[in-house]
Amino acid sequence: MAQGPAILIGYDYRVRLEADVAVFAEGASFIAQVRLKPSSPDVAAVLSSTTGEIERVSDTSIDLHIPATSTNGMAPGSVVLDVVRDDLNPPLHLGFSLKIPVQLPVTRGLS
Repeated sequence: MAQGPAILIGYDYRVRLEADVAVFAEGASFIAQVRLKPSSPDVAAVLSSTTGEIERVSDTSIDLHIPATSTNGMAPGSVVLDVVRDDLNPPLHLGFSLKIPVQLPVTRGLS
């Protein structure tokens, strides 16, 4: 499990994921569920290439975006996510997951 930069509660979160091999094919669609831990029944956010939270950059990289409306409901600690290619039948798990720290920012309540 890889670890990314921290999510700040109430703020947009963006991160670029880069792979060593071509796993993000042109024309493919992707989906990810963000949860407190893999066994959690509740989904904190759904990211999709269809709705723009997952954006393909190249065959080896994608950008993930978790909007502030989703991070606002998170608690300090961490969340996990993985990415699935959902345009195939059956869908293809890309074989990696992220554990991302979640922090309460000092500057907040600006909206």
